[in-house]
Amino acid sequence: MTRVTIKEIAQKTGLSIATVSRVVNNHPDVSKQTRRRVQQVIDELDYAPNAVARSLIQGRSKILGVVSTGIEYYGPSQTMAGIERQANELGYWLMSSLLHDPETNVGEDALRHLLAQQVDGIIWAVPEVGRNREWIYHHSHQLAVPIVFLHMNCRDDLFVVAVDNFAGAQLATRHLLAQGYTRIGCVSGPDHWWEAQERERGWRDTLVAAGTAVDERLLQTGDWTAAGGFAAFLRLAEENPDLEAAFVSNDQMALGVLKAAHQLGKRVPDDLAVVGFDDIPEAAYYIPSLTTIHHDVTDVGAQAVQLLDRILSTPEDEQPPTPTANWIVPELVVRDSSVTGGSQRKCE
Repeated sequence: MTRVTIKEIAQKTGLSIATVSRVVNNHPDVSKQTRRRVQQVIDELDYAPNAVARSLIQGRSKILGVVSTGIEYYGPSQTMAGIERQANELGYWLMSSLLHDPETNVGEDALRHLLAQQVDGIIWAVPEVGRNREWIYHHSHQLAVPIVFLHMNCRDDLFVVAVDNFAGAQLATRHLLAQGYTRIGCVSGPDHWWEAQERERGWRDTLVAAGTAVDERLLQTGDWTAAGGFAAFLRLAEENPDLEAAFVSNDQMALGVLKAAHQLGKRVPDDLAVVGFDDIPEAAYYIPSLTTIHHDVTDVGAQAVQLLDRILSTPEDEQPPTPTANWIVPELVVRDSSVTGGSQRKCE
């Protein structure tokens, strides 16, 4: 197949090569009439893929930038799957940039790289860890494109899509309280992660609201891994011989908790009730099957793309959407690890 050139488009439109080049490269100093004229010939000669050709008229690249991290893990990988699926459905291409160390890398280079590629908008899918978003906080309003943040504390001036981690932890803790447990420990994630802070806060506030004093010995910190959960629970059990139940901030650490409980001779749920968070696919196949908090991490990515598309699709003569927070509402999935003879069911 012979490749169509800008010269051929210029000849067919009767315009100069420079004018056609300005249209193709989306320069602003081209009239709408000229842009439509060039677009018609582009379509006729199949100079570019239809999606790209249409974007020339719209003044948009139809490319979304995504900054992400930890895609080897279940949550981030499923969020990326949701972003990719929804982007494809809405006719966008994706350009991604991966941060390998979100705890120290603020992502300024990744952001500049994506902006240089003329992306229409950006999805910031890096968890809020420590102070890794300070640069974005200070400069997001100066960007030429909209940006949607995932997995972070909400602010009135930013577009955010996030799981309601606090509400999920409340569901887990209330479930354990409803079973009659009073000595309920927490294996939290790293204390400089926003998700970990919110899940710990939900556990703590629910106990206080129920009139149960929070004994700080009931809190141990892990690192999101099964090995970290194993080590944290051994410390928790040593500090609390009378421990009755444990809320664990993610399912990977809960796997380590189940292993540690078995090593200590504790039967789950007879001697120890366990509730996790995330509802990874393997949770139903743990021994015993794991009661956990379900939230649709794929939907987090999909909603981020939908929100960006809504912003980008706003006509020029209309007010753009105001910054908003889209909360993903979690559910409690009850399985065998928290109730004797329990069967799977979801609870709001």
